[in-house]
Amino acid sequence: MQNLLVTGGCGYIGSHTALLLLEKGYTVYIIDSNCNSNPFVINKLKKIIMKKDKQLAKNLIFFKGDLRKKKDIERIFEYSKHNNKIIEAVVHLAGFKSVNESMKYPLMYWDSNLIGTINLLKVMQKYLCYNLIFSSSATIYSCLENKLIDENFPIKPINPYGNTKRCIETLLEDIYKSEKAKWKIINLRYFNPIGAHHSGDIGEDPNGIPNNLFPLILQVASSKLRELKIFGNNWDTRDGTCIRDYIHILDLANAHIAAFEYLSKTKSQIINFNIGTGKGTSVLELINTFKNVNKIKLPYSFTSRREGDQKYIVADNSRALSTLNWKPLKSLEDMCRDGWKWQLKNPNGYIDN
Repeated sequence: MQNLLVTGGCGYIGSHTALLLLEKGYTVYIIDSNCNSNPFVINKLKKIIMKKDKQLAKNLIFFKGDLRKKKDIERIFEYSKHNNKIIEAVVHLAGFKSVNESMKYPLMYWDSNLIGTINLLKVMQKYLCYNLIFSSSATIYSCLENKLIDENFPIKPINPYGNTKRCIETLLEDIYKSEKAKWKIINLRYFNPIGAHHSGDIGEDPNGIPNNLFPLILQVASSKLRELKIFGNNWDTRDGTCIRDYIHILDLANAHIAAFEYLSKTKSQIINFNIGTGKGTSVLELINTFKNVNKIKLPYSFTSRREGDQKYIVADNSRALSTLNWKPLKSLEDMCRDGWKWQLKNPNGYIDN
């Protein structure tokens, strides 16, 4: 498989994944509505890739479109067909992803995440494309104990965002069962990607006030926000703050390369992989690491717990380590250093580029 479609390819995970695919020589089609991303990402990707090989930049093809409009998806598949670079596989990243926002706007999340996926699958079937990597999430798990989460852990999300991911995984299971001889599906259950590309040219650029911890840290560190609000200091953890499995965005992006290589060699199946480091870091530990690595002050205060949060979410990544030709290589210090480099180089995100 050499011709791939990345949905949501202008987003945080999508842009880093697309870049690594391009560096490997893949032809990468991107569809993105840019409702929560910036189209200038495409220029940034070409800038980075041209430093390595100018010819590779020609392998990036961008279409602005919304997955909720089936014609937008069909347009890309038709283009790939007419140009003899038929899309052979899809990495499906498009969708809304904030736990907190999903609690406020569940209809928006169900409409975007589920309807968009259904349309994508319909078009894939029409054009005989049966290879899919789906961007799932660790939020689907029910995490009641301080223990590593493997892929057989109970599935019981507690927020609308997690519910949409669980629902899509169920849909993909049904799709696979309907044509077992054709479909190859991998659900990558992400934990907490942070950091940025080491060049500082691409990174996370959320619209408005961020909902996730690391972008908030960056905004406080750059004095855009006065202080960081930590949601609870009375969780049943070692320092009273929530514990998460933070993984460098490039390690996460590399997991997609490994997943595609696995799909190209394996028989038809559907399989789930946790993509994390297996190491838990508390909110306070992340803050202190960021401060120490970047030699910067980071004021914070505690506030009440946030609805929909869980105390401990850390991956058992042994299946990915043993099955895929992949392992996370970057440290928490790398994540903090690269993320801050992106912020310094792009204080207003992509808006001034």
